[in-house]
Amino acid sequence: MASTFADRVLAFHRDLPIPRIRVRGVKTLDPYRDPATREYAGRFYRKYYSDSDSRIFVFGINPGRFGAGTTGVPFTDPIRLQEECGIENALAKKPELSSVFIYDAIDRWGGPEAFYRTFFFAAVSPVGFVKDGKNFNYYDDTRLLQSLQGFIVDSLRKQIELGARREVAMVLGTGRNRLVFERLNAEHGFFGRVRVVEHPRFIMQYRRKRLAEYVERYYEGFTQVVGDCP
Repeated sequence: MASTFADRVLAFHRDLPIPRIRVRGVKTLDPYRDPATREYAGRFYRKYYSDSDSRIFVFGINPGRFGAGTTGVPFTDPIRLQEECGIENALAKKPELSSVFIYDAIDRWGGPEAFYRTFFFAAVSPVGFVKDGKNFNYYDDTRLLQSLQGFIVDSLRKQIELGARREVAMVLGTGRNRLVFERLNAEHGFFGRVRVVEHPRFIMQYRRKRLAEYVERYYEGFTQVVGDCP
């Protein structure tokens, strides 16, 4: 096994198999095939995860084009990668809505160093998807979800082996992402408990006027999962 949490994460993405998709118009999105993205992700993970400590895992849906799909770091667009995480990059400085919210929540926790010391962003599907040039979620098509079952279960096991606290996990998304994750957790016993908060994309699209309230909800959720771990 690789020596640090960062090494294990980078090896996981390097060796991640790409599932074969047979749903018309849907293509996979694996940002780690790009050398520049691997470089930026490597700098991020070595900065914040160069230890062997376990973390509380926070599960998103799958990589999107303008967050992890660009930087290789979940919920981190090029602006946040540079301005919040201190990692200079030559990427186009376009904001991504979920990243904007997540870093508000991270700042509420005490900033990236404090947050990443305790938490790790994972994904139910570590490979993303696009259709007609737009982000596509792993659960948006029943056939796609069915075809990904084995891949998702195997990927969840491998992500847990990176160094997850098994007492609890947090899931982002109170709809389909929650339903899929809770079903798989019940079947396979990945985590002792699952806590759920609204997905950042939902908040930024439909609850933006209540942004401060949802940042506090995240802070409370993070506090709860830390309390779940002795």
